[in-house]
Amino acid sequence: MPSTRLANLIDGRLQAPLENHWLDVYEPATGTLFAHCPDSTAADVDAATQAAQKAAPGWAATPSDERARYLNRLADLIEARLDEFAELESRDSGKPVALAKRLDIPRAISNLRFFAAAITAWDSESHAMETGAINYTLRRPLGVVGCISPWNLPLYLFTWKIAPALASGNAVVAKPSEITPCTAALLGELSIEAGFPPGVLNIVQGRGPTTGQAIVEHPAIKAVSFTGSTRTGASIAAIAAPQFKKVSLELGGKNPAIVFADADLSDENLDTIVRSGFANQGEICLCGSRLLVQRSIYDAFRERYLARVKALRVGDPQEASSDLGALVSSEHFDKVMRCIAQARDEGGNVLIGGESLKLNGRCTNGWFVAPTVIDGLSNDTMTNQQEIFGPVVTLIPFEDETEALAIANGTGYGLAASLWTTDLSRAHRMANQLEFGIVWINCWLLRDLRTPFGGSKQSGVGREGGVEALRFFTEPRNICIRY
Repeated sequence: MPSTRLANLIDGRLQAPLENHWLDVYEPATGTLFAHCPDSTAADVDAATQAAQKAAPGWAATPSDERARYLNRLADLIEARLDEFAELESRDSGKPVALAKRLDIPRAISNLRFFAAAITAWDSESHAMETGAINYTLRRPLGVVGCISPWNLPLYLFTWKIAPALASGNAVVAKPSEITPCTAALLGELSIEAGFPPGVLNIVQGRGPTTGQAIVEHPAIKAVSFTGSTRTGASIAAIAAPQFKKVSLELGGKNPAIVFADADLSDENLDTIVRSGFANQGEICLCGSRLLVQRSIYDAFRERYLARVKALRVGDPQEASSDLGALVSSEHFDKVMRCIAQARDEGGNVLIGGESLKLNGRCTNGWFVAPTVIDGLSNDTMTNQQEIFGPVVTLIPFEDETEALAIANGTGYGLAASLWTTDLSRAHRMANQLEFGIVWINCWLLRDLRTPFGGSKQSGVGREGGVEALRFFTEPRNICIRY
């Protein structure tokens, strides 16, 4: 089967990269080449930025309800081809089609519709002074902004960035991951069909060190929203700081799920705890990769938990019965396998999994790893400190709240935590002391798009979601009138 050639979207037209260089895109489930992605350079980014600069004033002057109509039209076009998007997302990333159909693509549609509604309902602020004056605040778009999204939730997180940027009146230069570029390319095609003015949305495909770097460095790009590794986020911050460029960085995590002896461990809740560690092959920054369990229930919990993990089916992403698919790339597969080997070297007990899987049929050469559970490791080991970003969960016992807090907070990351208890006072007390940007109590991945989302410490800078995203992509201007 011939491979597909993707295109950049620049100035409202689908274009090949200027230097005609291409990157190979592989299907993780089969290990086979199926597409070619533009290997864009700084020249492509500059062309996109120039187009965005031309389009920005007109787009900023477009009434917010009209900008919302464009976003809703794009959402409608994606929804009309939901099955096609889900299958393409699965083929590109290795995740089960059923997951993409249930989560990724519907959430991308929701992102567009949410910010279309949010921008039309966004209130301005005013402050009356007793001295006979009134202040009001205008929120003006920045102009041209950059959006760089990761490979694990490709369309989901791509739209999470471009939707508020476009809604608030900015022109966008966006880069999806070169590992999973396909649904962003299809979205670019649909944006033309939706009638977006040329240059308002530009999608430049390519590698992080070239295309991404050029976006961050370009002086005409006034802000960068990035989701990815902590190391790359630190580099972006260092480049942006001397230019006084705004940055929003959603980075890595080493998230705890904390289970107390009084938790309601119904089958439904236990299934959620399992899902929190292994959804999307563990390739979600919000996955609870450290499972802290109160010692008094540790043995009984472990037995029930392992039985459920053992029942997870790793299989062809096209099959509806597959709970987990393939890891996204051969490089990431190798990294996860090295992390499992490191856990063994540190003295960890691999209770289940710990090996790669060879499937029959079309997936013989795919990058599959068995769901893996490890115990016997202290919290200061590399396994419990570094982000593995795969189907690997460590079990850690604790005695009481004090120890649970020390373990949970005892990493350099602070993205998300989940807490399982029926003690309401404990829930509030712990949530206030957990050093994480989001804390779920008796649930996981229950998202309200109105709420601020992001991490502390090495998990990021700034917040996305709701008005926080609209604030990031705008600049406030205070007007004071004496009367």
